[in-house]
Amino acid sequence: MAATETGRTSTGAPSRWYHFRSLRGQLLAWLAPWVVVGAVVAGWAFYASYGLVLHTFMQTQMEVLARYHVPGGRGDGPPPLPVLSDESVFQWGAFVVQVWSADGQLLATSSASPRAAVPLQAAPGHRLVQQGAGWEQGWRVYTAPPAAPGQQRVQVLQSEQFLQEEVWGRTLYVLLPLALLVPALLFTLWWVVGRASRSLRVVAQEVARRDDRSLGAIPLGPAGRVPEEIVPLVASFNALLARLGEAFAAQRRFVQDAAHELRTPMAAMALQMENLRPWVPPGEAQQQFAQLDAGMRRAQHLVGQLLRLSRQEAPASAQLLAPVDITAVLRDSVGQWMPLADQRRIEVGFDGTEQVVLQASAVDLRSVFDNLLDNALRYTPEGGSVEVRLHRLDAGHAGSPGEGSVVVDVVDTGPGIPPDLLERVFDRFFRVPGTSADGSGLGLAITRAAALRQGLRVELLARSDGVSGLVARVHLAPTASFAASSALTRR
Repeated sequence: MAATETGRTSTGAPSRWYHFRSLRGQLLAWLAPWVVVGAVVAGWAFYASYGLVLHTFMQTQMEVLARYHVPGGRGDGPPPLPVLSDESVFQWGAFVVQVWSADGQLLATSSASPRAAVPLQAAPGHRLVQQGAGWEQGWRVYTAPPAAPGQQRVQVLQSEQFLQEEVWGRTLYVLLPLALLVPALLFTLWWVVGRASRSLRVVAQEVARRDDRSLGAIPLGPAGRVPEEIVPLVASFNALLARLGEAFAAQRRFVQDAAHELRTPMAAMALQMENLRPWVPPGEAQQQFAQLDAGMRRAQHLVGQLLRLSRQEAPASAQLLAPVDITAVLRDSVGQWMPLADQRRIEVGFDGTEQVVLQASAVDLRSVFDNLLDNALRYTPEGGSVEVRLHRLDAGHAGSPGEGSVVVDVVDTGPGIPPDLLERVFDRFFRVPGTSADGSGLGLAITRAAALRQGLRVELLARSDGVSGLVARVHLAPTASFAASSALTRR
């Protein structure tokens, strides 16, 4: 049970008390002392009540016995006194009867033990007489009044040791079940609270599974799954999720509508610019027209990326997962970008040494590889090269979980990225300072989001062969199936 030390005294110094974070710990911390105190109080109450009953009963018996031995109390006189052993007196509580003369001489006694040599008390009645310190030296004494002046007197004794041992023994018999009941009660409390808190953990797991793409209501389930005490909390949280879902949906609709509305006029403007191109005179006007055309292309690319990003951020639907041949997807993606590579005179190659089949969404996988190739071709200068490699990492390779780790590397000969910005470039709309290539700053953000949905990991590395450039690495899922293959395509 986790606990934290907290609190301060009146002087401002931290106090030494503990606050339990868990409900189970708080209940045990509060109830355990009360259960123990209750058991102690019950034991003390039994001790006091049983002691009172026992002493009252014994006093009555002492009075009856004394009247029986008083001359004239019954018949012609008392029977002769029996001689009692110490065991009978001190362990079994036998009454010791003493007969005294009118002038205070001991005439007869039923115990010859020196410990039972209690003198005649001056006043009649009950009293506790201590012959020494401790229970062993104490006596409960009843001195009977004389039947007539000048007659013999009777005094009855009973060992205080026997009375106290009797009371404590009976009390322990009562406390023993309580001593067994207290741990059983605390364990039952701990177990019941644990079972009750299990539903809270289920609700917490449901909450943890929610994200911006999955804002469904937390099911209350059948009776007993969610305690009645937290049903209002869960209902309020579901209402909050519904409002968040509406806010995210409104945001996505705005981005989609804005992007759709911008595509048509921008396409018309691009067409008009193409029509005007032959009429632009050479010189400064042609340079300004080229800058305008480049800006228009960047705007069109940004609109397309925004549309793609808004579709990916839509709530997760029932995507059909199917076996996907990674080699085939990579070949299709490389083939799609070949015209742009030819236009910029960039050599593109594909090197596949593994045949990988992954249970995933082909749309998301294609988005990952298309964005990485687009990014590599956009930042690689003319005359450079981009290579796509599907291979298995060495078992001792940094970042490799071991044998069976297959990756896709997109390697370019561009300017690279400073090491301190390798993670920042995955942020939306972030671009490396000083970059002159066209871009919107959304491509890598879209790539990472699509990869995470399929259980893949994307990282950027600097080239280790001494050549300027970047390695964009996609770690495939460890559950993918592999088959040995070798393929090399270069153009």
